[in-house]
Formats: sequence, structure tokens, C-alpha cells
Amino acid sequence: MEGDKYRSYLHGEGELNTNWRYGGPPNYDIVNKLFEDERTKVWPPGSLEEKVQNLVKSWEMEIFHKASLEDFKTIDVNKYTFSLNGRKGLTMMEIKKLGGGYNPQLQTSLPQELRCYDPEKETDESSHKAFVTAFPRGFAFEVLKVYTGPPEIVLKFRHWGYNEGPFKGG
Repeated sequence: MEGDKYRSYLHGEGELNTNWRYGGPPNYDIVNKLFEDERTKVWPPGSLEEKVQNLVKSWEMEIFHKASLEDFKTIDVNKYTFSLNGRKGLTMMEIKKLGGGYNPQLQTSLPQELRCYDPEKETDESSHKAFVTAFPRGFAFEVLKVYTGPPEIVLKFRHWGYNEGPFKGG
């Protein structure tokens, strides 16, 4: 059976009509191997930590690869907000206005002349190309600790990859 052991809503009956951003569902075999080779925690099956880890991986897949908000299943797109490092929470509509992809995570106050990546100029497609070219094995994600459980989840995590290709042609 086709599937991914760390991500839901990628294959199967419920995804037959999914509008995929890059033509079809992504393949996570390479980043899954990176995760399995380098993770520091192996959570018990069914534990809160494992569920949160897999939920975040499924959410990441939807954010980067599903083109229509109607196809999202990990979040309620009308209530969801994204906040990073104490910044103001962003709604899905605000995320789309920023160009989606990596742009919400890479907002910066640096002067434009110092930016090697300028989220104000990047789109979903250009940011995706830049990062999959520079990090061909992808970015692995591992939950280190879950401080609070649902409905508001607070966690400590690692997110890593290896710069093994050119970044934006450089």
C-alpha cells in the first residue's frame, strides 16, 4: 500500500481530488531516511510526542504542497494562525499574501541590500526551488519535548538539513 509512515493526508481515497501544487503528491523517502538516521528520540507508538511530530509533518506537507485551502485537513483554515519566535500570528490569508512557502518563516527586518533571501520578492514556486536545490535531502523535523497538549500545542523541536547544493544560483 502506498503511504508515508510519518504523514497523513498524502495518499488514499480522501486525496483523489486534491489539487497538488507541483503536479502530484510529494515523495518523502529521502527526508524520512535523514530523520531516521539522525533523530535523537524514538517516541513510543501512539504517544502524544509521536502524534504531535507526525501532525507537524503532515501540516508541513499541506502548507508546501496543497494548492487549495479546501484540501487542508490538519488545520481549520478559518481559525488557524501561525506564529514564530514571538511574532504576531498570521492567518492563512496573510500567509498567502506573503507568498506562502518559506516566506512566513523567513520574515526579516534586515535592510534589503543585506538579504540573500528576500521574502518580499519570493513566491511559493521560487522559494520552493531555492530550498530544494540548496537542501536536496530536505529538512528533517523531530519533536524533542511537548510542553502542552491539544488544543494549543507548545513544543520544542529540531529542524535540520544539509546545504549540499547552490542557494539561489550562488
